[in-house]
Amino acid sequence: QVQVAESGGGLVQPGESLRLVCRVSGVVKINNMDWYRQTPGAQRELVARSINGRTSYAESVKGRFFMSVDNARKTVDLQMNDLKFEDTADYYCNTLGGFYPWGKGTQVTVIS
Repeated sequence: QVQVAESGGGLVQPGESLRLVCRVSGVVKINNMDWYRQTPGAQRELVARSINGRTSYAESVKGRFFMSVDNARKTVDLQMNDLKFEDTADYYCNTLGGFYPWGKGTQVTVIS
């Protein structure tokens, strides 16, 4: 049974960094993965994608967020630098297309 668990969120000030970790269990390997974020009342927003090792990012996070996939550890990291107020959200990871059961997410709050 596939399980996804996100961690690493927290409360930070603008300009600070966080590293989110997504752990996937119950699969042989992970290749194509996404990081999403969601704020209350809004749709889930795709912020980063990795397809066969190639990453792409939403314009709003390009140059600040960096995604990496470690198949040996079955983890997907999201390094978030220079955080802004608008990065405040719950962050989730999933495989391309969202076919895994969704995890609980990890909350990132940027406040002054």
